[in-house]
Amino acid sequence: MISIHGQILLIMLFWNSDCQIIPRIEECGLSCSQGIHCKSKPSSGIFNSFCHDAPASLSSMVLKSMKISTVMKCVQGSPCSLHLNIKGTLSLDENIRGLEICSFSLDTQQSQCTNIRFTRKKSKLLNGKKVQIQFNCIEVNVAQHIYVTMKTVPNYCEVKLSQEYYVEDCRNSDVGKYIPSCSAGKFDYNVDRTRKIISVNVSSFLGDQDYYIRLCHKWFTCEDTGAFAVIKRKESFKSVSLKYSQLLPCLCIEGWLAIPDARRIQLCPFENDTKALWDNVVYNPATQTLAWEPACPVLVMVNLCRLMKSNDHCEDIQNSFKNSSEKVKYSRVDTHPRLCMKFTTKQGSWVKCPFAHGEFPAWKMKAAAVAEQIQVFFTSQTKAQFSVLVCNRTQLASCESIGMRHSVSVGDSVSIALSQEMCGTTICIQGWRTDVDYSVPLQICDIHCGFRGQTYGDGNPAKVMTHRMKSVHSLH
Repeated sequence: MISIHGQILLIMLFWNSDCQIIPRIEECGLSCSQGIHCKSKPSSGIFNSFCHDAPASLSSMVLKSMKISTVMKCVQGSPCSLHLNIKGTLSLDENIRGLEICSFSLDTQQSQCTNIRFTRKKSKLLNGKKVQIQFNCIEVNVAQHIYVTMKTVPNYCEVKLSQEYYVEDCRNSDVGKYIPSCSAGKFDYNVDRTRKIISVNVSSFLGDQDYYIRLCHKWFTCEDTGAFAVIKRKESFKSVSLKYSQLLPCLCIEGWLAIPDARRIQLCPFENDTKALWDNVVYNPATQTLAWEPACPVLVMVNLCRLMKSNDHCEDIQNSFKNSSEKVKYSRVDTHPRLCMKFTTKQGSWVKCPFAHGEFPAWKMKAAAVAEQIQVFFTSQTKAQFSVLVCNRTQLASCESIGMRHSVSVGDSVSIALSQEMCGTTICIQGWRTDVDYSVPLQICDIHCGFRGQTYGDGNPAKVMTHRMKSVHSLH
């Protein structure tokens, strides 16, 4: 566990890295303290790269310290730039003519060196005195990893200071606001839905850098979809075409400069195209599992429903509601064409019926008059168990039991005796599967006494048919 003091320290470090103000300079240059006259000039670093033994009188501690920071050079009318601000302390000695400061970029493998020389006459008078040097003319890039060395001139072995340094990246609010390379640009786009291509035009970004464009699916981060392009710095035409597979509400266009830790911008123009989210409904016949997995993050209520034949309304199945942003599964599901999945968001409801096209086996219920009874039987391509009862239809989708429930298998039948009181326009025979967890009850209604010789089916258009969607659990 991190202590409270440790947590505060982490917060302070994060705040400083993100919000620290970079000191400003108008001109870069060299300064030396103690009235020492010094001047600088660029150096290749080659002539001072080999060291030799120091005189016995020269202390190895002649170089006292070196500190590195970042400054921002801002001149009116020009873009701001970042520079290393290097401070060092040197004890003057008659054996030392000056210093060499070198920076080596571990990212680009390039180096910059500067020679700093002191006026010999005055340096003799101050022999042994400490002098502070400040040099801030080494320009660097955002997020660069730098190795800085400070050596004496001549270069005496073991008399050297070195330090690694990381230049602030675009997450620093000051750098992100004023350094052009942190500008992520602007997008204009056009969608060709026939060819499934998004054309993106980029503007307002630093022209001397390559620029990356990609399509991604935005979850907690933006996940790559494979559509990726590079706009080369020398190209005058800043436009690319990206191929997509499906327009989803989380499909975004993302762009950034080809520099370490560059700021990225995202444009998600299809946030209202939610219709495609409900297409990913899959049924596994081996496990009798009906599943849906979101292609994008979405707040949705999912449930099963029974498609009403009379008005295309989908009546909710009890005990089937699931509120999840992840995969939704229903086990042991009836494959009847009228069993559907309903998705409800703030924007509305959508219904998908995966068994409506006859690709999966369905069952039917029929009834026939035999003497003073109604004989009910079921047809199905697969083995199944059913329940049957007589009910009183109090509402369009509500049917209350008025008799015993009977069990029947495919190929068998059950006989139900009807009394005079059970005959009428509101009386229905209801049947549903009991060997699954979710089934769609079918009803044969408008039962009349004395209908010998007639056969009624759940698909008979001459009869009034109503349906109520329930789970088997709710019917027990």
